[in-house]
Amino acid sequence: MSVHRVVTLPFSDHGPSRAAFTEAVGLPGLRQAAVIERAADGTVDVPENQAVGVGAATVGAAATGGLIGLLAGPLGTLTGTTAGALLGDALAARRDQESTAALIVLSADVADGGALLVLDITEDSDGPVDELAARHGTTAHREQAASFTARVRKAWKSAGS
Repeated sequence: MSVHRVVTLPFSDHGPSRAAFTEAVGLPGLRQAAVIERAADGTVDVPENQAVGVGAATVGAAATGGLIGLLAGPLGTLTGTTAGALLGDALAARRDQESTAALIVLSADVADGGALLVLDITEDSDGPVDELAARHGTTAHREQAASFTARVRKAWKSAGS
């Protein structure tokens, strides 16, 4: 049974996290991967970030709008495509905001001089990620995606008040 999770792999320094990221982008079920690094002075950077299906919301919504617009002729197609693209862009912007909020929440878990590889993944088995972690000398920590999302939304609302 597939399980949607957020998996984190902590590293004591930056080099191994980037090597693990390179391997992680080929994992089955991966939706997004990122490396969060914290410098010795405490500043945070996200040097690596890859999302599967980026732009899909915009393209899909534009295509759907265009198809619906066919009912009204050429002008309807143009209007429908444009409206769909705008809706898709709004959905993508919301996803970007949520991803940024999640990275901010996770950055609290990164020690000075350390790094964290974060995977948003649907796993059929723990094996591939656990093997990746073992090859890079770390351990995978898993959280159900729904639980993680609730935690991020709670932090986001707390920050806004």
